[in-house]
Amino acid sequence: METFGTYDPEDYYDELIDADGKPRPAAKLLVDKIESLPPGDLAMRQKAAEALLLRMGITFNVYGRDEGTEKIFPFDIIPRIVSNSDWQQIESGLKQRIFALNEFIQDIYNNKKILKDKVIPEDLILTSRTYRRECEGFTPPQGIWCHVTGTDLVRDRDGRFYVLEDNLRCPSGVSYVLENRQVLKRTFPQVFEASRVRPVDDYPTKLLEMLEYLAPNHVESPTIGVLTPGIYNSAYFEHSFLSQQMGVELVEGQDLVVSDGFVHMLTTKGLKRVDVLYRRIDDDFIDPEVFRPDSLLGVKGLIGVYKAGRIAMANAPGTGIADDKVIYAYVPKIIKYYTGEEAILPNVPTYICQNDEDRAYVLRHLDQLVVKAANESGGYGMLVGPHATEAERAAFAEKIKSEPRNYMAQPTISLSRVPTIVDDHIEGRHVDLRPYVLFGKEIYVQPGGLTRVALTKGSLVVNSSQGGGSKDTWVL
Repeated sequence: METFGTYDPEDYYDELIDADGKPRPAAKLLVDKIESLPPGDLAMRQKAAEALLLRMGITFNVYGRDEGTEKIFPFDIIPRIVSNSDWQQIESGLKQRIFALNEFIQDIYNNKKILKDKVIPEDLILTSRTYRRECEGFTPPQGIWCHVTGTDLVRDRDGRFYVLEDNLRCPSGVSYVLENRQVLKRTFPQVFEASRVRPVDDYPTKLLEMLEYLAPNHVESPTIGVLTPGIYNSAYFEHSFLSQQMGVELVEGQDLVVSDGFVHMLTTKGLKRVDVLYRRIDDDFIDPEVFRPDSLLGVKGLIGVYKAGRIAMANAPGTGIADDKVIYAYVPKIIKYYTGEEAILPNVPTYICQNDEDRAYVLRHLDQLVVKAANESGGYGMLVGPHATEAERAAFAEKIKSEPRNYMAQPTISLSRVPTIVDDHIEGRHVDLRPYVLFGKEIYVQPGGLTRVALTKGSLVVNSSQGGGSKDTWVL
C-alpha cells in the first residue's frame, strides 16, 4: 500500500499533514509508524479492525434498505489527532455554549426575558415545531434542561473550528467513540501509549453520576432506566450498550406504568419505582396524554409525574427548541446575553429565510449554499447547492418560498480532511467532529468525540445514514 509519499492535502486543512506535505507536530509519531510498516500491513490492520467491530456487534440499522437492516458502522483506522491547545479552545467554547443554551431554555419557558428584551424575535420561538407550551412555567430538577449534548464542529480552510449545529434532544454516536477507541488501542498500541492520548472510557461513569445527581428528593440509590423506542430504532445498539455499561435497566414504554403518582417498572417481582429516565425517545412520543395521542412508544401519564417532581428525565422535554436550526443563528447573541462574553467557538455564517433580505440572497445564490430545514436531522431535508441539479435547486426554491420560517442557509464550508484508507492507498476525506457534553453537577466534555468521515470522494455528507463512517479521535 502506498502511504504518505504521494499524499496530497490539496487546498484543504488536513488534520495530520500540513500544506508542505509534512506531518503536523502532534501527528508525527503516528505518520512515522504508518510509514515504517511493511507492505500490506496497514490494509491487514484495517481488515482486522473491521472483523473485531463485527464481532463486538457494532452495528446500526438503516431504514428502508433491502439488503438487511443491520450494517457495521464503517470505520477507518487512521485516527484524527487534536492537539492539546486546539482541544482547550474547543472545551472552553463548548462549556460556555452549553451553559448559555441551558439558561436560554430556562428563560424562554419561564420569564421570557430574552424575548422581552427583543434579542430574539418572539414569533421565531413560538412558531418553532420544537417549542413545547406544555413546559411553560416549569423548572426541571437542578435547573438543568440539556444534560447530554452532541455539538457538531467543523474546521474550515483557515484551520478554525466552527459550530455547525447543536443536538440537544437525543444525540447519538457516543457508543462508537468508546468502541472505536477499544479497537484503535489494539491497532496501534505503541503509538497510542507514546502519544499520551486522553482517555474517553470514563464516559459511562460520568453519565451515570450525572443521572444520579438528578434523582428527586435525594433518593439514596436511585433506580435509573434508559428509555428506548426499541430494537427497530437506528441507535438501539447504543441504548443497550450504555445501559449495560452503566449497569442500569434498559426499558421500553410498555415496561413502564404510572401508579400512585410515580413511574414504575414492571418486573417479575411486581412493580419497582423508577427515579430517573435517560430517554432516547423524541418529545412527540414520550406521553400520549400530552403529546402525540397515537404514540405507542411512550408512557401514559409520565409528564404528570415529571411535573410533580417525582421523576427526572434527561434530556428534559422542551430542549429541542435549542436544536432548531434557525434559533442556532442567534446562539452567539444568546451567549452574549447570558454570559456577557463573546462566543469562543463561532457559528458558521447563517442566512435566515424568514428574513426578507436573507431569503432574497439565498434564492439568488442557491448554487453556492447549503440549505437546511429547521428541524430535520441526519442529513435529511437539506440541499447542498453546489452539488445539486438545476431542477433540484428550483424545487427547493419553491419549498423556501412556501415555508420560509422552516429554512436557513450557510455557505459551503471546506471541511477539513484526514488521510483515509481507500483500496490500496491513502486519500484525504472530509470530516466533522461531534464532542459529547454532560451537564450535571458541573459541565464535562468528553476528550475527543466522534469524528465522522465522508467516505465518498469529494462528499461533504458525513452522516452514517447517508454513507458516512467514523474514525477514532485522539486528544493529546
